[in-house]
Amino acid sequence: MSWDATMRRALELAEGGRYGASPNPLVGAVVLDADGRLAGEGAHRRCGGPHAEVEALAAAGERARGGTLVVTLEPCAHQGRTPPCVDAIVASGIRRVVTGTRDPNPRVDGRGVAALAAAGIEVVEGVEEEACRAANLRYFHWVRTGRPFVALKVAMSIDGKIATRGGHARWITCEAARHAGHALREEYDALLVGIGTILADDPQLRRRLGLNPSPGLRRLVLDSTLRTPPGAALLGERPQDVVIFCRQAETGRRRLLEASGASVIEVGDDGHGRCDLAGVLRWLGGQQVSSLLVEGGSEVHWAFFREGLVQRLHAFIAPLVLGGREAVPAVGGTGFATPQQGVRLAFTEVRRVGDDLAVVAEVIGV
Repeated sequence: MSWDATMRRALELAEGGRYGASPNPLVGAVVLDADGRLAGEGAHRRCGGPHAEVEALAAAGERARGGTLVVTLEPCAHQGRTPPCVDAIVASGIRRVVTGTRDPNPRVDGRGVAALAAAGIEVVEGVEEEACRAANLRYFHWVRTGRPFVALKVAMSIDGKIATRGGHARWITCEAARHAGHALREEYDALLVGIGTILADDPQLRRRLGLNPSPGLRRLVLDSTLRTPPGAALLGERPQDVVIFCRQAETGRRRLLEASGASVIEVGDDGHGRCDLAGVLRWLGGQQVSSLLVEGGSEVHWAFFREGLVQRLHAFIAPLVLGGREAVPAVGGTGFATPQQGVRLAFTEVRRVGDDLAVVAEVIGV
């Protein structure tokens, strides 16, 4: 029997956790009764809440007995924030479990499948596996590397500028594109900018759309020498969510910022006079930050690309030409010496957003 259509429905359900499940994976589940009819559906909607399998089994009730559970990711067999899903599956009387892909988390990987088989439940693996893996690229990257998945977002003119020669950037892209950019903040765990952005724009760096039920967004600043003003706008609301990374903290400035409620983390030098980005990402990964949205500016973008730390690019491109050598480019720095040394991308999505284009590209080989 083909389970593809049911797995595609489970993938649709998994999207219900887009704005709340992190750092847990996106998971959707469908229960079919013994006659193959829909009995229950579920999704893992928020971290700490019921897993997709448990939600679907609860909806199915007694109709789950002798039926089939179709789930996008291997069920867990360990105690985490919630009890093991395998226990609930066995207790439900399910006869067969169909999975999309295994969970690379060492606490799960293969153990869930083995526990189900040991309980006498038939297991079918690898249904719509590519799509199921794609749904959790961020989670898989974090689990395997210990660092968050990094997406870089840029709003620019068609000639690749993010500000004019005088530093003016409001507004290059249209309102619809700016709304789409804010929607990205809702689905990432943390947002990062450089000290140049703080000093030039004094942004709050907050979520504005109300899509994510989490009370706070981790707001991060790369500030090598701690120039962030204690009265900066981002420290005015939920300063406990603000982390300022520096090379080496000067005691007086550190005390002022910590008195404002922010955390100050020393990560050392990257050899170019800036914060060690690999150290930043390692620290974030250990803090359960599985995904990071980088919003610049130009030199920060270059540093991330130079170090090979970007997995995805979101570019919002306006039909506008700014020109000029002194205008601010989307990616600054010294640049790569040859095209062969450049960061190669693969376009995965191009769409119209108002008057602008939204382009999504994945970094090849990452």
